[in-house]
Amino acid sequence: MGRTLRSRLEVSGIYLIVLVLFAVILYPLLWAVSISLNPGSTLFSAKLIPDNLTLDHYRWLFTDPLSEYGLWYKNTLIVASFNALISVSLVSMLAFVFSRFRFAGRKHGIYTFLLLQMFPVLMGMVAIYLLLNLVNLLDTFAGLILIYSIGGLPMNVFLVKGYLDTIPRDLDESATMDGAGHLTVFFRILMPLARPILAVVALFTFMAPFMDFLTPRIILRSPEKYTLALGLYNFINDKFSNNFTIFAAGTILIAVPIATVFLLLQRFLISGLADGATKG
Repeated sequence: MGRTLRSRLEVSGIYLIVLVLFAVILYPLLWAVSISLNPGSTLFSAKLIPDNLTLDHYRWLFTDPLSEYGLWYKNTLIVASFNALISVSLVSMLAFVFSRFRFAGRKHGIYTFLLLQMFPVLMGMVAIYLLLNLVNLLDTFAGLILIYSIGGLPMNVFLVKGYLDTIPRDLDESATMDGAGHLTVFFRILMPLARPILAVVALFTFMAPFMDFLTPRIILRSPEKYTLALGLYNFINDKFSNNFTIFAAGTILIAVPIATVFLLLQRFLISGLADGATKG
């Protein structure tokens, strides 16, 4: 009886914590949706349940001549797509090398990746700015994609390497005995098995340009090259200083491509997150 009561209390406590966390996450989201549907442009008159719902702010983003939201959306999709593609390609190859080969400096290379995870990319922004300026990549999508792709390598390589380490080497050896080369083993055997963890990397790297403000703020200078995070900042700063309702509408629409990618990859994501956490 005592164990049953204790078990029920533990389960109740877990559910209570989950509900509190859910409320903490959901409440700001509800307010953002509500503000985007409120008439006017300020927060002071906004209500959680608007008296008069309006979609004017969403229409303004794509139809008003003053709005460059559609251009910023396209820019972000370009950067996010290339970042995900390049990151997954680089991460998978580097993780394969560190997982399956033994070479001089391998151990120190792994330690270097571990060490680099402790330092954010922004610590080297001055050096990055000077380097991009030296190779004429400032104010370009190529420079921004390069920083995103390289900056996320340490953590992602270590994550994927840990996953690949759990795949039996017998598969590699059997394929090699049948005449398969390293590239065949990589593309035909390991990559299909590593799809769950690669899906996780793809989702996180795709999300990064939608969420990040500071990196494009340092690298990009031309308004026509702004990403969404950088462009939306203008709605509450500069000439659009009071348009919080339009800002909220713009932020809500950011979830559309991320949710789409999530739905496309969802069958891989759960197992990838769980295995990456336990096998890394």
